[in-house]
Amino acid sequence: MSRVFLDSNLFIYLFEDTKGPRGIRTIEILEGLSQRRDTVMTSTLTLGEVLVKPIREGDRALEAKYKSLLREPEVKVLAFDRGAGEIFALVRQDRGIKAPDAIQLATAGSAGCDLFITNDDRLTRVRVPGIHFIASMARAPI
Repeated sequence: MSRVFLDSNLFIYLFEDTKGPRGIRTIEILEGLSQRRDTVMTSTLTLGEVLVKPIREGDRALEAKYKSLLREPEVKVLAFDRGAGEIFALVRQDRGIKAPDAIQLATAGSAGCDLFITNDDRLTRVRVPGIHFIASMARAPI
């Protein structure tokens, strides 16, 4: 059983690209994680990011879907805490990494994730204390 952090984009693909290749791949990843009984994690930043569009568009159904999925036991939503703040400072030494990406990586690192999955290939080259592997969703070992 592993601790797997999913970046915000995967949740967006799940509900907003359901029949597209990214949505289909996200479903495959979630099914694989479920079969392995992995712990799926993300951050409170993800919750904020996924709710922007449904709130802006007044789409209460989509807003409710996100809120329903992003809670335990389905997904453990992690807060950005002191430990994450310290890792954030290390990650942001690379000025090419944007603050939201650094928050995600730092939150995952603080939680001691085995795997961080994203659709941002740039992040797969970053080394973050507390994260064993960072993989693109296309190459995620699921």
